[in-house]
Amino acid sequence: MNIIIINGPNLNLLGKREPEIYGNEGFESYYKKLQEKYPDEKLEYYQSNIEGEIINKIHQVGFDADTAIILNAGGYTHTSVAISDAIAGVNVPVMEVHISNIYKRESFRHKSIISKECIGMISGLGLEGYSLAIQYFVNQKLINQQ
Repeated sequence: MNIIIINGPNLNLLGKREPEIYGNEGFESYYKKLQEKYPDEKLEYYQSNIEGEIINKIHQVGFDADTAIILNAGGYTHTSVAISDAIAGVNVPVMEVHISNIYKRESFRHKSIISKECIGMISGLGLEGYSLAIQYFVNQKLINQQ
C-alpha cells in the first residue's frame, strides 16, 4: 500500500510555530518515526503552502489503485472549495487529519469544507493522528485481503 501524507500551509513550521498548540517536534523527524513504525508500507510525504500545488498532488496520486491519502490541509480546511473538489474528483480514500482539536479553537476553524469528501477525520491527537490514520489504512487493507 502507498500512503501519501499531504500537509498544507504553515505545517512546514511544526516544532517552531505555536508549540503550545502544535508541539515541539518538526514533521520531518516525526515522519522518520512513521517510516520506522510502518516499514511494510510505502510512505510518502509532501508539504506545500500553495493551494494549487496541493490540488495538483491530489490529482497526481488520486487514481493509483493501491494508494491512500492522509491530508492535513491546514488553514485551507476551512476555506478551500477547490481542495474539496479535488478530493471528490479522485478515486482513492482520503483521511483528514488535524494536529489540534479544531473544535476547541476559534469558531471559524469549527467548519471543515473538506470533511464531506473524506472517509473520516482525526483531530486533536497531536502528531499521533497521522499514525492512527496509517493504522486505519493498514487495517482496511488487511480486511479487504481476507
